[in-house]
Parts: sequence; C-alpha cells; structure tokens
Amino acid sequence: MRPRHLALAVALAAVWGVNFVVMQAGLRHYPPLMFAALRFLLAAVPAVLFVGGPRVPWRWVFAAGASLGVTQYGLLLIGMRAGMPAGLTSLVLQVQAVFTAIFAAALLGERTSRRRLAGMAVAFCGLGLIAAGVVARSGAIPFTAFALCVGAAAGWGLGNVSTRKAAPPDPLRFMVWVSAVSSVPLLLLALALEGPSSLTVFTFEGTGAVLFAAYLSTLGGFGVWGFLLSRYDASVVAPYSLLVPVFGLGSAALATGETISATTLVAGALIVAGLLYANTRPRRATSGSRPTPRLDDLTPPAIDVPSGRAR
Repeated sequence: MRPRHLALAVALAAVWGVNFVVMQAGLRHYPPLMFAALRFLLAAVPAVLFVGGPRVPWRWVFAAGASLGVTQYGLLLIGMRAGMPAGLTSLVLQVQAVFTAIFAAALLGERTSRRRLAGMAVAFCGLGLIAAGVVARSGAIPFTAFALCVGAAAGWGLGNVSTRKAAPPDPLRFMVWVSAVSSVPLLLLALALEGPSSLTVFTFEGTGAVLFAAYLSTLGGFGVWGFLLSRYDASVVAPYSLLVPVFGLGSAALATGETISATTLVAGALIVAGLLYANTRPRRATSGSRPTPRLDDLTPPAIDVPSGRAR
C-alpha cells in the first residue's frame, strides 16, 4: 500500500474509533433513536437526490436498512445511553465478524472451517471475559447495556449477510440508500417513543456530534473504504479495521477518563487474535516465496463499512 493510502487507512480507523466518543457526547443531548434517525437522515439527504438508484434489488436495501441501520444502531445507542462506555463498546462490537460467520453459515449455507470455529471460540471467550467483568463490577456497567451492544453486533452480522447478497457495484451509493431507508422507521420510532420535542433540540455539541457521525463517519468513511478497496485486495485493507477499538479505547480514555482495565486488555487481545485467526488462511508456499495470510470476510466496524472485495 502506498504511504498516502496507508495514512488514509489509519486515519479512517481513527475516525471510526473516535466516533464512539462522539456518539457518547451526542447522547447527552439527543435520545438514542433520534440521534440515529438524524445521523442517517443527514447522510441520505441531499445525497440521495444525486446518486441515482441503488443498482441492487430493493429487498436487499430494505434488509440492510432494517438490520444495519435500525437494529444495529438502535440497540447500540440505547445500550450506550444505558451506561455502556464508548471505548468498551468499540471493542464489543468487533464480535460482529463472528455473528457474520454464523449467519452466513445458517442463511447462505457457507461452510465453516475448523480454523474459523476455533477462532470464533477464542473471540467469544474474550466477549465472555468482558461479560464476567461487567457482572463483577456490581452495576458500574448495567448488564442490560452490555447485552444491547452484543445484540447490536448480531444485527450488524445480519446486515453484513444482506450486503453480501446485495453485492452492490457502488458501495457509497448503496450506503446512501441504506441510510435513507433506515432514517424513516428510526424517525417514526423516535417521535413515538421519545416524543416530538427530541427533534427540536439544538446544541453545538449535539449538532456537531450528529454531523460528525453522518458525514465523516458514514459518508466520508464509507467513501474512503470503497476507494481503498477499489485499489487493493480486501486482504490488504481489512486488517486496518482492527485498529478501530485501539482508537476507540484510547480516545475514550483521553476524552472521558474511561479506565482500560487489565481484563479489558486481555479480552481485547482474545477478540482480535480470534478474529484474525478465524478470518485468515495461509496460502500454499511456492518456490522462492513464503506463505502469506489471506483475509476472507473480516468486516470493518460500523454500518459504515460492510464487507466487500475489490472490484
């Protein structure tokens, strides 16, 4: 990867990691469903007026919107509002890759190798370690908030399967339409459950958080990801997504004083190691060359980036 593209990949991981802290700041001003609705509404409008149709069957646009937008972000933001810290959330969501493999096997009939099963087991051990730590902290983090974030990871996994079936030729255009179809049910739910007054909130911090999430994290992030995938193999680009929890935990520690415990570090190591092992496979050695790993399906964090291969 060229140095400027390498810097772009690292900067992208930083934006997605910091976005968890930004969302936490936004939740001080907006209730969770309204924050999600505004994020996707701004990501879709006015872009949806200029990008043209999604160029995939509409059923996959709606399926991705329901799973990635409504389910993932609805549960994620409700969980964060209920007390899940931003940095820890960025780590827990990494198990979406495990859920993606499970749903792909169940719904698409994809075969799961022993290597992948072993890696998934290691990643789930990391998740279990976090769950045990949440319970041991006696209410410092509500277990319900943790469970909601795990549910968000599962929703993301379903969304990745929908995106894989859609196979959009233009990922950014697809993302704009997913944002559009996500914003409508989220806005209706927000108005019904959180009240119309949540739509009239205006603060500089809250508005800035929504704009960051909509334009930098969603549209900008997805555009950069598609740009990198158009020039390099997925096996080259995808590993940079594992930097997201590093930036998420680091920015949360700096900005909010979130404590990174030894348990969190060990759990993070298990999750990252398990995902890397599950989603890589050595190529057969050829004369004069060493085997190199290939990353098949590891998807980066956020609906911002469903998995894909270079075109």
